Amino acid sequence: MPTIGQAISYAHEHREQALRTLQDFVRIPSISTLPEHQADIQRAAQWAAQRLKALGFQQVEIVPTTKHPVVLATFSSQRPSAPTVLVYGHYDVQPVDPLNEWETPPFEPTVRGENLYARGA
Repeated sequence: MPTIGQAISYAHEHREQALRTLQDFVRIPSISTLPEHQADIQRAAQWAAQRLKALGFQQVEIVPTTKHPVVLATFSSQRPSAPTVLVYGHYDVQPVDPLNEWETPPFEPTVRGENLYARGA
C-alpha cells in the first residue's frame, strides 16, 4: 500500500496530465437547469463513467433518474481490512449568466497562476 508521501509524489509527477483531464471535463457545458443542455448532461455522465472505467473501477453504470442521470461506480479491494470510502461529486453546473462578469469564456478552462478558471472547475 502506498504511503501518503508516495501519493503526494505521484500527484506532483502527474499534475499536468490530471490538469488536462480536468480541462477536458469542464469544457462540457453541462448546465443542468437549461433544457437545451440535456445532451451535454448525458455527455458529462458518459465522460465520467468512461473515466472511472479507465481508472479501474470494476462496476460502473449510468443510472437514469427523473431528471439527470447518476454515475455509480464501485471498486472493491482484495483486502478485507480495506476501509470503505464514499466519494460524492457532481458534473452538472449552474448557468453562466451574467457572461460579462467572466474574464474568460466559462467553458474554456484557463490557468491563471495556480488556479484553473472555468464553470465547474
